[in-house]
Amino acid sequence: MLGHFNSGTTIPASRIYANAGIPQIAMATAPEYTQQGYKTTFRMMTSDTQQGSVAGTFASKDLGMKKIAIVDDRTAYGQGLADQFEKAAKAGGATIVDREFTNDKAVDFKAILTKLKAAKPDLVYYGGADSQAAPMVKQMKTLGITAPLMSGEMVKTPTFLKIAGNAADGTIASLAGLPLEEMPGGKTYADKYKKRFGEDVQTYSPYAYDGAMALFNAMKKADSTDPAKYLPVLAKTDMAGVTSTHVAYDAKGDLKNGGITMYKVEKGEWKPLKSIGGK
Repeated sequence: MLGHFNSGTTIPASRIYANAGIPQIAMATAPEYTQQGYKTTFRMMTSDTQQGSVAGTFASKDLGMKKIAIVDDRTAYGQGLADQFEKAAKAGGATIVDREFTNDKAVDFKAILTKLKAAKPDLVYYGGADSQAAPMVKQMKTLGITAPLMSGEMVKTPTFLKIAGNAADGTIASLAGLPLEEMPGGKTYADKYKKRFGEDVQTYSPYAYDGAMALFNAMKKADSTDPAKYLPVLAKTDMAGVTSTHVAYDAKGDLKNGGITMYKVEKGEWKPLKSIGGK
């Protein structure tokens, strides 16, 4: 099984596939997907846990941020992302000067931000979605907070840019995966895809392709389409693909050395800053 669309649909369905012994390769990023103890779950994208960790290291080491304030929305996604970011940022030498909490329905952050401002952070990290990050960054500007906002993939969206307006500039966000042009087989794949379908490649397409090829290769090596026979082979996958020269899974089914890209808003557009791993 190749899918599903997101973590919300992938996780409930994974139990059905596990009970039937059918391998499932998903683009889902929620850590819970591969933490259920199933032998049938695999993913082609880095998890939110991995993303938060990479972002924390990037902030503390690459950007040299020493004083960081953190806010999260208390959801499983937002809190998990912020927790991993905090661990990595501390390991990279940064000090967490404040940690605050909100919820995924809030739109007024003035009280939280006023408190954060007093701590004089170099960076504000938010674990949550664009619907809260956009008003948050606008209120940061209003209050005179000059530190940039950083977040995860649920903020790296057109919606964030639209709602935040000019206040979005300078915001940094991580996104699972690499830009197509940085994938080992990206250009060739894009050219062939365009020729075949007459359209440009969409974000998850190369990862879905590599996932499908991992399944097909496992079936060929096992000389069988019986999941019971090719599942053990799939778990030991190590192949050259479009997205990476070494597509492989760890014991839980998480992608080894998955790519993550950091983006920054410049003149109202998301621009890649640095790609980490995945090659």
